[in-house]
Amino acid sequence: MQFPESWLREFCNPPLSTSELAETLTMAGLEVESMEPVAPPFGGVVVGEIRSAAQHPDADRLRVCQVDVGQAELLNIVCGAPNARVGIKVPCALVGAQLPPGEDGKPFAIRVGKLRGVESHGMLCSAKELKLSDDHGGLLELPANTTVGADIRSVLTLDDTLFTLKLTPNLAHCLSVYGVARELAALTGAELKTPVFPPVAARIGDTLPVNISAPDLCGRFSGRIVRGVNPRASTPPWMVERLARCGQRSVSPLVDISNYVMFELGRPSHIFDLDKIHGGLDIRWARAGESLTLLNGSTVTLDADVGVIADDMQVESLAGIMGGEATAVSDATKNIYIEAAFWWPQAVAGRSRRLRFSTEAGHRFERGVDPEQTVEHIERITQLVLDICGTPDSVCGPLDDQQVRMPERAAVRLRVARASKVIGMSVSQAQCVQVLERLGLEVAQGEGELTVRPPAYRFDLAHEEDLIEEVARIVGYGRLPDTPPLAPVTPLLRPERKRSPFVLRRQLAALGYQETINFSFVDAAWERELSGATDPIRLVNPIASQMGVMRSSLLGSLLQVLKFNADRRAERVRVFELGRVFFRDDSVADSDTTVAGFRQPQRLAGLAFGPAERVQWGAAARSADFFDAKGDVEALLAPRKPVFQVSDHPAMHPGRCARVVLDGCAIGFVGELHPKWRQSWGLAQAPVLFELELDAVLSKTLPAFNPVARHQSVERDIAVVVGEAVTHGQLMESIASAVDAALLRDAVLFDVYRPKAPKGGELPAAGASLLQGEKSMAIRLVLGGDSTLTEAQIDTAVAAVVEQLALRHGARLRV
Repeated sequence: MQFPESWLREFCNPPLSTSELAETLTMAGLEVESMEPVAPPFGGVVVGEIRSAAQHPDADRLRVCQVDVGQAELLNIVCGAPNARVGIKVPCALVGAQLPPGEDGKPFAIRVGKLRGVESHGMLCSAKELKLSDDHGGLLELPANTTVGADIRSVLTLDDTLFTLKLTPNLAHCLSVYGVARELAALTGAELKTPVFPPVAARIGDTLPVNISAPDLCGRFSGRIVRGVNPRASTPPWMVERLARCGQRSVSPLVDISNYVMFELGRPSHIFDLDKIHGGLDIRWARAGESLTLLNGSTVTLDADVGVIADDMQVESLAGIMGGEATAVSDATKNIYIEAAFWWPQAVAGRSRRLRFSTEAGHRFERGVDPEQTVEHIERITQLVLDICGTPDSVCGPLDDQQVRMPERAAVRLRVARASKVIGMSVSQAQCVQVLERLGLEVAQGEGELTVRPPAYRFDLAHEEDLIEEVARIVGYGRLPDTPPLAPVTPLLRPERKRSPFVLRRQLAALGYQETINFSFVDAAWERELSGATDPIRLVNPIASQMGVMRSSLLGSLLQVLKFNADRRAERVRVFELGRVFFRDDSVADSDTTVAGFRQPQRLAGLAFGPAERVQWGAAARSADFFDAKGDVEALLAPRKPVFQVSDHPAMHPGRCARVVLDGCAIGFVGELHPKWRQSWGLAQAPVLFELELDAVLSKTLPAFNPVARHQSVERDIAVVVGEAVTHGQLMESIASAVDAALLRDAVLFDVYRPKAPKGGELPAAGASLLQGEKSMAIRLVLGGDSTLTEAQIDTAVAAVVEQLALRHGARLRV
């Protein structure tokens, strides 16, 4: 919520500076998210009145103006604005004035200059030149009663500050300037100037028939007919200015009045064109299939869960959210109907999100708006309508007020001893009474406890804890004592077999990856396509339609990050995420860290896209492939050695995907993105991805002492011919089983050779040792023992390896 400080101080003006005022509000729970000046610093600009405007002798678009700025002599100023004319009052920058910086960032100083041979002693300014708005259509015209020569900063209150509050949902009573002032008065003890709304005399007896068919939708509905208004009247500059400083543009006087009262008092209201209403109004739930064209031009289809205001022929507006185009006021409007109602918060909550738009009215009504002040606020709106849009023919009807179901505020008990215990500071009963009465609550005292009846506008006060919170924030969080813990604090020592997630993040960063943090709720399509989940965990009330389910994989989140970067022409992307995924699991019980029926393991996922290395002179450019991701996974798990098995994954290329197996357990997958998903995501090339169970990655082996070998190792190279289907893992497993582990220190594949396919019609070369469908794999065996190995031992070990490979894989030595 945004508003100017000056408006707040009209209701409550404590002896605090701007920064102290912001600190007071923030420490009371009304967080001041930002403070910005209304206008940038500048000086030397005053109110000037154009006394004459003659055509420039040498320029068609320039005028030579004589300007009165309250000095003895008129100033000669050359101006090119289209609205420069005699009689208007505008900002005038005098010689020596410093205007706000331009595009070059430097202040603009006004000097005596010549324009096409005519001397100019100053400059007449537009709103854009003073950085007050983006309007550059002409000079900023000031009201006719503005004092000539007055400082423009004082005239336009440009030394004001815009406060932006970040309010939590329980502070609906502060969604207005008066509501914030009411809190400020309670916090500081300063006087609160409560507005008074004298009734407007009814001169006609006209009323509009209104029927409240749904008391569970609308508890109170107040309205009044006003005839003979002038919708073409100009909204007063003071109102336009205040609306602009609240972030609301001026639309038309009747709409502006409604918006102004909403920001002032927190009461959303609506003004109908009376002549466009057919018969009377019916407050009811919509019927399935009904549609409504809204004020914003969009047409929505309604269902029975949405409240509406309808007349005898059609739906006129969405209850508590937005009016309809059919009965909107226009320049032809003569007679209006002013409405102010109390809509039940639960009847409005969530409707805007379902219809995919939000409004200021819906934001307030779904949190709760004071049901007691509808009549008084209509009196305020009526008076503003008569003051701004009134004509000699303007007359008002009687105020019609229907109360069918008003909220009942139950009394809440507050135990003073419990308040002291929860707050952590001793508070007396007198302190509690003083705080609650300053907040406008009715308090009845008992022995050690208070019975409190909240006012109608405090929908958030329903439990004892709510009252304790009020006492704590008004007394002041800053007064809470620093109390040391009563129990000994014992640090949780991480087992030596576990790594820290922080260490894992550092290791991934060292490998060139950057961490991303994403939402745990994702698009249902991701789950179906990338995880194969046909029945994901759906959210009851998603924050957006594309975030409707809980993720069971991190890959979709990483692909979204890649898509965002690739769309901005990022050529090389390395990202990872460490987060939770979610599965249904009936075996999970409810506890402090678990939710019954749902398993929430943590996973680590990474993605590499684009060149394998940054541009450099020492290596040829190539794209990241499966083996780059495989190498990164091996680096993460080192010194443990994972096994990679050919496998399938819904998100990965069927021929370039492997399951990662560690100590006999599958812990994840690594592979290239499936071609169809690469195409659907619009990626120029396929990224490589991996996703691993976090617990497995965090586990590590304990350091163990191994003595340095006393005897040198022996190396023997063999090259075996095997079928194309034989994998490296199968080969290494067979070698390990052929030789005693105490003798075989290592086995390393160092070369793979495949014969070139013969050209069409050619026969294989005579004496070729490899046939089509075969490959040669060269392996280096490293042998060692407790004593120096003999040639016989070495030959026996090599022969055992060759024999085992022949038995298992049909291998033969390459000649």
